[in-house]
Amino acid sequence: MDSFIIAALALCSLTAPACGDKGTSKARSCTDIKQFYRGKGFSQDGVPQYEISGEHLRMCPQGYTCCTSDMEDNLAMLSRREMEDILKDAGRTLHMSLSGQFKAFDSYFMELPELSLQETFPTVWGLLYHQTSHIFSDLYIDLRQYYRGANVNLEEVLNDFWARLLEKLFHLTNQQYVIGEDYLECVSKKIETLRPFGDTPHAMKMLVTRTFVAARSFVQGLLVSGEVVRKLSQVQLNQECMRATMKMTYCPHCRGMASARPCANYCSNVMKGCLANQADLNTEWRHLAETMIQVAERFTGASGVERVILSLPSRISEAMLTMMENIQTINSKLFQACGSLREGGTSSNTGVDESMKRGRVTVEDRLESTSGKIDKLVSDVTSRLREMQSYWVSLPQLLCSDRIATGTGAEDKCWNGISRARYLPEVMGDGLASQINNPEVEIDITKPDMTIRQQIMQLKIMTHRLKNAYNGQDVDFQDTSDDVSGSGSGLCTEEMCSRSPKFVDPITERPVLYPYPPENKEVKASASHSLPCVAVYLLPLLILLLRR
Repeated sequence: MDSFIIAALALCSLTAPACGDKGTSKARSCTDIKQFYRGKGFSQDGVPQYEISGEHLRMCPQGYTCCTSDMEDNLAMLSRREMEDILKDAGRTLHMSLSGQFKAFDSYFMELPELSLQETFPTVWGLLYHQTSHIFSDLYIDLRQYYRGANVNLEEVLNDFWARLLEKLFHLTNQQYVIGEDYLECVSKKIETLRPFGDTPHAMKMLVTRTFVAARSFVQGLLVSGEVVRKLSQVQLNQECMRATMKMTYCPHCRGMASARPCANYCSNVMKGCLANQADLNTEWRHLAETMIQVAERFTGASGVERVILSLPSRISEAMLTMMENIQTINSKLFQACGSLREGGTSSNTGVDESMKRGRVTVEDRLESTSGKIDKLVSDVTSRLREMQSYWVSLPQLLCSDRIATGTGAEDKCWNGISRARYLPEVMGDGLASQINNPEVEIDITKPDMTIRQQIMQLKIMTHRLKNAYNGQDVDFQDTSDDVSGSGSGLCTEEMCSRSPKFVDPITERPVLYPYPPENKEVKASASHSLPCVAVYLLPLLILLLRR
């Protein structure tokens, strides 16, 4: 009899709500969770008055509970929505930061070329500038379009600029002659042999190409990285993640432990499992950020983007002065190559003469007025890029920081998914492959999320382009008028610009069966049709040999 009483008491201790709680014989009231459940926007109809047996539960521990199956489902959906909202908020913060950096650089790069042109040429060249302004405007328009992602060949743009400028200056410095379009075309074709502008066209081509290739690729990298964050912050969590977040977040309420907060390592395993695919972006994300930092460093210093762009008008001015100072020699060579000209034009070269008198404006003089704004932009963006390098693997810690148990003794009194006790399993690593033994989230590591894999591919492509840009190699972007970023920039997004590999579903159609050729037509290699007859004779011989 004594042993029976001891066994009964032991059973009572394991099922306290049924046999009594804190010395009472009554099951615990569900008033607290009823209020909590209503506060979450659900109807409290159907919420038990007192704890009931939990055999019906599929996500929470099946002890005594205040949650019905419907409550468990509703709270599970709520936990997923809340987790997705937190992910969106975190992604929105980073996306807005990258978008802000993009807009700052984009605005700067768009204004700088035109600003440098307007500040220099009208004061230096006066009337001559106004006579040639359309040539300079076309050049800067082409440079802006290239920067914006248009299919523009920089070498062709610059060659066309110098050819048009040669034609215009030749015409303006020889107004006493009658010069037709055919003759001017001949003049422009002699630019390589004459070299009327000295070494400036070649030097400028190198500087402009490196500068604009880097600038275009860099802002494209900011745009692409922001788009990756935006898209992946909207990826829905799967069913297994929903079950895990429900068990961690709301199952304590069902067990009457509303104040219990998850153990730190328990939360880490849940979040590492839920965000396993996102963590696989880490490697390519870091490569992209590191490469962008390297490219950004090219924007400062003596050969930086600001100094290069601001020096363009002065370099062109020097080239123009070089030509006009040697105009007699150039004319002599052109008259020999393209033929003599007859007089009959106007004799006034006032605009040219006045411009020559204004003197030479050196590159160094013009660069004294650089604002240094680019240094601040580069400093801000590189700091942000370094901060975001670990974003995808730090998300679990970020999402757990506000929900885990803290303070003295927290490790022994936290919610471990079953009760208030220490969480014993080890913390999983980052990424999909590391979740094979995750005790909290069941994951098929052989089935990665294809949306995330596509974004990993986009990061690889963008990093490759940035590396090419860093090395001075041109990169190709497809022009588009769509502004997916919403920034009003006109830059095409990676999906539109890239010629990236497309994911193609495997072909599952049945093979096509072609009909036999008609019997009344001669068919080549007809010996094959006699094979069945040969087989008839060979088969008995084969059987006889086998019996032997």
